[in-house]
Formats: sequence, C-alpha cells, structure tokens
Amino acid sequence: METVKPELLKTLAQKASTFSHSPFSKYPVGAALQTEDGAIYTGCNIESSSYGLTVCAERNAIAAAVVNGHKKFRAMAVYSLNGATPCGACRQVIWDICGNIPIYVFDQNGHKKMYWTKDLLPNPFDDTKLEKKNNT
Repeated sequence: METVKPELLKTLAQKASTFSHSPFSKYPVGAALQTEDGAIYTGCNIESSSYGLTVCAERNAIAAAVVNGHKKFRAMAVYSLNGATPCGACRQVIWDICGNIPIYVFDQNGHKKMYWTKDLLPNPFDDTKLEKKNNT
C-alpha cells in the first residue's frame, strides 16, 4: 500500500487549479484526491453565471475518482491562492464519499495545513441519521 505524499498531491492540485474556469470570482482552486490503492484524481472549480450551479474542485476530483470505480480514499489536497479550506457543501460530500481522511490545504506561498474531515465537519449529518422505515 502506498503512503500519502502531500507534496505530490499539492503539485497535482496546483496544476489542476491552472485549468479552473473561474471568470466571475477570478479565484482558481485545484484538488487532488488519492485513492486507497494510490491512484490520484484531480479537479478544478468550474463556475457558472448562475452561481449555485458552480462545482468546486474538491467535488470534481471526487466525481472523477468515483466514475473510475473508486470507493475508498486515503487523502486530499486543496490548493488556492490563499489556502482556503473546503466550503460547507464540499465538507459534506467529502464526509459522505471519502470519510475521515486528511485534507492538506496549500497556498501560493507554500504554506500547508492539515485537517481531518471530522474536524472540518463536526457532528456531520450522514446515513446514520437517516431513519430506516419498514415497508410492511
């Protein structure tokens, strides 16, 4: 089993940010997600003039991994100019799909912080909160 390489994830997330479609915010973000078997998938933010339809880099990286058959994940890196953490929607999706993984946040000056999903999204809503109904 490969180990997590935060610097490699950073490099790939930073490269992904260069493909960002962010004409409205001018705020490029890239993400790199490492699967349990060591494969890495990237994503960038894709903005829409209808802001609610914008998709973040983190969710694009997750979607790329899932569409390629991956269900277990080891770590994620997020790169932005000022080292922003994932938004609330991304935190929920990371929790639901990836579980409690380390998330490395990098900025353009090389600063790095590491967070666990559970720390970014304490007391999450997940499938354990869904009521199971009997269809009888």
